[in-house]
Amino acid sequence: MTDDSRTLLNALHITGNDLRLEDVREVAISRQAVLLSPDAREAVNLARTVVDEIVAGNKLAYAITTGVGKLSDVRIPGDQIRELQVNLVRSHAFGVGSPLPLAETRAMMLLRANSLAKGYSGVRAAVIDILCEMLNRGVTPFIPSQGSVGASGDLAPLAHLALALIGEGECHDETGTRFPASEALKRAQIKPLVLEAKEAISLINGTQAMLAVGTLALLATETLVDTADVLGGLSCDALRGTDTAFDVRIHEVRPHAGQMKTAANLRRMLEGSQIRESHRECGRVQDAYSLRCIPQVHGAIRDTLAYCRSVFETEANSAVDNPLVFITDPKSGAGDVISGGNFHGEPLAFALDFLAIALSALAGISERRIERMVNPALSEGLPPFLAPGAGLNSGFMLPQVTAAALVSENKVLAHPASVDSITTSGNKEDYVSMGMTAALKLRRVVENTRNVLAIEAMAVAQALDFLAPLKTSKRGQAAHAAIRSVCPLIEKDRVMYKDVARTAELIASGKIAVVLM
Repeated sequence: MTDDSRTLLNALHITGNDLRLEDVREVAISRQAVLLSPDAREAVNLARTVVDEIVAGNKLAYAITTGVGKLSDVRIPGDQIRELQVNLVRSHAFGVGSPLPLAETRAMMLLRANSLAKGYSGVRAAVIDILCEMLNRGVTPFIPSQGSVGASGDLAPLAHLALALIGEGECHDETGTRFPASEALKRAQIKPLVLEAKEAISLINGTQAMLAVGTLALLATETLVDTADVLGGLSCDALRGTDTAFDVRIHEVRPHAGQMKTAANLRRMLEGSQIRESHRECGRVQDAYSLRCIPQVHGAIRDTLAYCRSVFETEANSAVDNPLVFITDPKSGAGDVISGGNFHGEPLAFALDFLAIALSALAGISERRIERMVNPALSEGLPPFLAPGAGLNSGFMLPQVTAAALVSENKVLAHPASVDSITTSGNKEDYVSMGMTAALKLRRVVENTRNVLAIEAMAVAQALDFLAPLKTSKRGQAAHAAIRSVCPLIEKDRVMYKDVARTAELIASGKIAVVLM
């Protein structure tokens, strides 16, 4: 058995109906192979017959025998339909800015293929097959990230994707090196696609760019919120906080799912802590909100993530195109072509904005815990700025400043893009979602939040070391050891920017979050 056949044996078979967000990650990052399922192929072929009959009968149908957008009243003769496809792709491939990373582009390719696989777009199966082949053979189009207003879908980014399918435009590799798409297809032994009626509009008329960015951001965020529960528990312990506020009875009478989950995580993080036992009879009644209200804040963030996951999973398995083809009689192949607005990105735009808002809160409460650990007026006896020999050494003075800068930047980026709209296409497309803008902002918020959590991880590891020989819980010790594997104890001032980068990578890998399992 060859490597190629072995890879295809473990391929993801897309149907348009059951793609999971984890599947997107496997294809986008782990390079799992993709194939169109036989049942989906049958549905795709059946819908195609409707389009072929429209073209053969020279019937009037939007984007099949007409122009698009404001030019939808322009009739296209049958002998110019192939030319229309190429013209649509070329004219709409007008993105600017830095390219989407390879993983986001691969996610976008998979998501578009899966939407087409539902069998409502009227494309040939060959269109889906070439997307799968490009994914399987590592052919990644160069897609500028800016230029989408989020309706009619992500036109410019998807047009750059379509451009590569027909052997035009550019592709790029892991190093960022760009080369002609024709050369990339030739190397991969893939024949460029000749687009037929309806196929150009079906490739470019979707929400898959914003969904790709959002899906990978959401998956990363789910790791961040678990990590934040771990670090929140450690910080509570390091600051000699009480676990009373995490008592299950409190949360059962306000049973939001996320709040219940985080409270349970915090109880597990503090279970068996010598530090907690050492001050159980102290006179302090309750802690500051950044400790006491971790379940309420982190929990609300968890609930937001659950909502966003639902939206993204629904979108990933939706027919996002215009017009759509509906079969009315499977035996004869008769069907209707109906124009609508499923390309509009508003459901995603709201979710993407909401996710950025939630992450801003996650970073914000983390920074407040950092401040409590470094501020001698708040740190419950820890050295000022967690510095050995404070004064001669500045310790964590500047890490807290950096965390504050990132949190404040998040506040700006959390302003919702979806409240905006701008008219395009001669006022035909007069209310748009700005969903891609929301997605690109979100990506930056994810990165900022990961770095704030990395700073908290470094600070809490330092704080716990000052409390020795008292030990935190078993789970806390495992998290502490993971942090110390990339960030050694700070015994005197040193350059720490590489420490925070390594710690952020550790967080992204899930090696801190895993202690909750």
